[in-house]
Amino acid sequence: MALTGRAALLAALGSLPVGIVAPSWTGMLAVDVPLSLAILCDYALAAPVRTLQFTRSGDTSVRLGDLAEVQLTVVNPSRRPLRAHLRDAWPPSSWLPGTGPAVSRHKLTVPPGERRRITTILRPTRRGDRRAEQITVRSYGPLGLAARQGSHRVPWTVRVLPPFPSRKHLPSRLARMRELDGRTSLLTRGAGTEFDSLRAYVPGDDVRSIDWRATARQSAVAVRTWRPERDRHVLVVIDTGRTSAGRVGDVPRLDAAMDAALLLTALVHRAGDRLGLLAYSRGTRARVQGRPAGDVLAAVVDALTPLEPELVETDARGLVAAAIAQAPRRSLVVLLTSLDAAPVEEGLLPVLPQLTQRHTVVVAAVSDPRIAAMAEARGTVDAIYEAAAGVEAEAQRRRTADRLRSHGVGIVDAPPDDFAPALADAYLALKAAGRL
Repeated sequence: MALTGRAALLAALGSLPVGIVAPSWTGMLAVDVPLSLAILCDYALAAPVRTLQFTRSGDTSVRLGDLAEVQLTVVNPSRRPLRAHLRDAWPPSSWLPGTGPAVSRHKLTVPPGERRRITTILRPTRRGDRRAEQITVRSYGPLGLAARQGSHRVPWTVRVLPPFPSRKHLPSRLARMRELDGRTSLLTRGAGTEFDSLRAYVPGDDVRSIDWRATARQSAVAVRTWRPERDRHVLVVIDTGRTSAGRVGDVPRLDAAMDAALLLTALVHRAGDRLGLLAYSRGTRARVQGRPAGDVLAAVVDALTPLEPELVETDARGLVAAAIAQAPRRSLVVLLTSLDAAPVEEGLLPVLPQLTQRHTVVVAAVSDPRIAAMAEARGTVDAIYEAAAGVEAEAQRRRTADRLRSHGVGIVDAPPDDFAPALADAYLALKAAGRL
């Protein structure tokens, strides 16, 4: 039983004449007995909570930052009307900070034998699965003095997907890819290493592309056209160790890596290549391999959604071994990690030749624009010290990148806003040069 504020108010009002007119046990009983009987009757007339029936429906997935609607249907099988306050509890990260109490609480009335539907609007602030907690119902009597209270569990899960803000760059990269493939109306002809077709010679064509055998069989000069390679293999490896937990601005490095991986996945799919995914720290945490072209983007999104950084040092030897096992034939291996000196020089560089001798390797890392701003600071003693620290950090990062380049590794080093399109441009450049 739960007493309401109305019952407390009536008790306080009843105590005033008792204290003034008849301050005795008789006066107290004259007030408390009728009030207690009213509370018991009100409690008895409240609709039972245990017999209520609940079902859920609505969204099962949502992108981070968007709204999700989850409907809850309440069925009252009893013979008494339900006058209730209901709390639909979800984890705190299901709403913006401070908005949970207002969004999760509902007031409803359900006549006997009928049902009502309420909607809870979620706006998650973190990736991953958000599971519904218990439903708490407080059923009030007709006088509003007492209430029955109970809880029910109605399972429901909303998967919060990565936000994928870099998808705005996809149309421009697809246009560039079509330009490479020779399918646009521009005067630029596609280049590559796979033969595409023959066409008639027009002034300005490279004479080295003339097919003399085909020309001898027909009356016009024939020119060979080429297209970028297709059906090549791309493996995206995401380092989920401690360095991925660092924040660059308001975004963890891991989230920036996920965004770049999604843009690259969409681009690789449209280019006709095959993509695999490997997330690794001390062991394999996510893997996408051998999926049909139409399902690969959804599979990558599903694999990345629950990932969170692990505060452990990444096992570089195990990461390289897992990458080689997943990509037995020649592939483009894109390693999304950091350019911090210690993890690269002590962990990655000693085992990197195992990867570069059979694959084309690109190391992509998110740079911190705050360091560049520190390097340019002047004017005060503190600013000079900050500038010295920023210059040293940038120099150390360049030395690490140069050591990787000496092993034949391509480097993508860009701030969070430019990271995903820079990685996509690196892939298109390799494809145009026929190096996949």
